Amino acid sequence: MPRQQFQQAYTREQVLRVSGVSERQLRIWERAGLITPHIDYAISELKALQTLSKMKQGGLGPKHIKSVFEAIREKLDGIHDPLSQVTVMLDHGDVHVLIDGQKMHAESGQLLFNFDQQDISRLLSFPAEKQKERQQATEQKRIAEAADWFQRGLELEQSGLETDQAVEAYEKALTLDPGCVGALVNLGTIFFHARQWKRALGCYKKAIGIQPDYALGHFNLANLYDERGDVAGAMQHYQSALKAAPEYADAHYNMALLCQRTGQTMRAQRHWRTYLKLDPGSSWSEVARRELAKLRDASVVRHDPDDHPTHDRVVS
Repeated sequence: MPRQQFQQAYTREQVLRVSGVSERQLRIWERAGLITPHIDYAISELKALQTLSKMKQGGLGPKHIKSVFEAIREKLDGIHDPLSQVTVMLDHGDVHVLIDGQKMHAESGQLLFNFDQQDISRLLSFPAEKQKERQQATEQKRIAEAADWFQRGLELEQSGLETDQAVEAYEKALTLDPGCVGALVNLGTIFFHARQWKRALGCYKKAIGIQPDYALGHFNLANLYDERGDVAGAMQHYQSALKAAPEYADAHYNMALLCQRTGQTMRAQRHWRTYLKLDPGSSWSEVARRELAKLRDASVVRHDPDDHPTHDRVVS
């Protein structure tokens, strides 16, 4: 059986799952100084990652995002961490911030409206603009409600007592925000442990359909295929997880096990060695060392009649 990842509040893996951000993308933002690496994350850092993800989806690269944040710090006194201190929004490629009830263009510092009588009169004279603002407010409220339901599902799931209610909370989050890949993966994991294979499969496939480079989605889908004996499917999605996140230690671990079971001795050894480089001190590393030693001891080099070197398959 493949190694499973159990959920803990605000671990790095949980943050990636909630935000839908890949390990590779997180490392890019960390190197750019947009977010500080942590072992444990607070809810504010979850929201910060979601904001960065929206900015990336809006076409902003790390350098552009960094210049926007520098402009915000210059124009707003007392703001040293824009991700946590102001609400950042995108509007057709422009970055706006909402602070103290006022909307400001992030880079120019121009106030877009401030609710005084003059601006109210102007808005009333342009119904289309007013309607657009209402739609944006409605959208923001809907996304915020979805995030609240997701958080509620996470808390219920972590309690270990209210699985049905957790499922209901995640489903409500998805009704409000169908693109919430974190809710899809969490639902899939619940269904996986309940051995509801078809429902788990549907959730994982939807998640990677929305975000094709979502390493955790591919990893969990590979676990499902592995559990069901579909070697080809498991191999494909472990490889996809590692393509999206080459330093994904657990994917190397499960890939090593799969290669070992299917007689791919050299591939198994490579993945065991990579895993041990990435995670040398955990309890799982002891298993990895033992299995790697077993493969080395069992690999017997022999020669065929034409003197071409071959390797015996692993004998357990």
